[in-house]
Amino acid sequence: MNTKHDTSWIPKLSILLVDDESAQLMLLQMLLVQEGYHVLTASNGQEALELFRKNPDIRLVVTDLNMPVMDGYELIQHIRKEQSRYIYMIVLTSNEGKKSVVKALNYGADDFLTKPALNEELQLRIQSGIRLLRLESHDELILSMAKLAEYRSEETGYHLERVQRYAWLLAKDIAENCPKFEMSVNFAEEISQVTPLHDIGKVATPDHILHKPGKLTDSEFEIMKDHAAIGGKMLLDIYAKTGSHYLKTASDVAMYHHEKFNGKGYPEGLKGDDIPVSARIMALADIYDAMTSKRCYKDEFSHDKVKTIIVEERGSHLDPDVVDSFLRLETQWLAIKEQFK
Repeated sequence: MNTKHDTSWIPKLSILLVDDESAQLMLLQMLLVQEGYHVLTASNGQEALELFRKNPDIRLVVTDLNMPVMDGYELIQHIRKEQSRYIYMIVLTSNEGKKSVVKALNYGADDFLTKPALNEELQLRIQSGIRLLRLESHDELILSMAKLAEYRSEETGYHLERVQRYAWLLAKDIAENCPKFEMSVNFAEEISQVTPLHDIGKVATPDHILHKPGKLTDSEFEIMKDHAAIGGKMLLDIYAKTGSHYLKTASDVAMYHHEKFNGKGYPEGLKGDDIPVSARIMALADIYDAMTSKRCYKDEFSHDKVKTIIVEERGSHLDPDVVDSFLRLETQWLAIKEQFK
């Protein structure tokens, strides 16, 4: 059976091993190469730092702490200062090295291994690092895909940043104060992470409709409405191929954020609790930001005017519980609006 780990999700992932004990270094290198990893080695911190600067593919570092020329503590500090993407760092320590582990973690290490490092434990530590880096890769994918739609629709400067933070406020508050939703804080965070993809379907909307300065005709509006179903289906197709749960949440947000609580929205006319809660949260965040921002077809409204409209739409367009959450969070909401003008 092939036990090699698939790291194709991130091009040429490299692991840097650092140890002044040549036998230990060779053993670790052999174990990782056998598992299919690309491995670079160094015998001290200075040599490792030079390799790190020359090889942007290095994403994981396994380092001893006590070494000549430059020790592991200094190496960790240098990497943390110079990294452009997150580097996962594991330190090697002896059985008596509790204080050294605490010091290394304080300097920025992520995990530790006690010498002599056993193969199974080494692999588990490496896999933990890869899981964290995969999450970073997911976040970058989300934002990159979202920017495609943002560039085409010419949304105002910080639209994605604002709605993401508005959604996080709402989702976290609902998780904490609305037990009937049975929402975990982790799911609340997932909702906020995928909100930038809510309008990804606009990449398929014709420019003359997307950028029209005046009111859309009925036929133009029907075409504009297609972006919800297009975006939702696209993300659902990717979810079916990858199994990544966050993409299912992203699909729900994209597909259903224009549904209305009273069932008069689109694309499916869902009503009440049949609308995924993630989409109900997205709906309020998006409506608020759209109305308080200047667009090619409208001037911006004041916070107080938008607040009045949102309250009037409680139970018709918007979920009453989500509106109540918005009202509880008004001070924090305004702080985000001010921060991301």
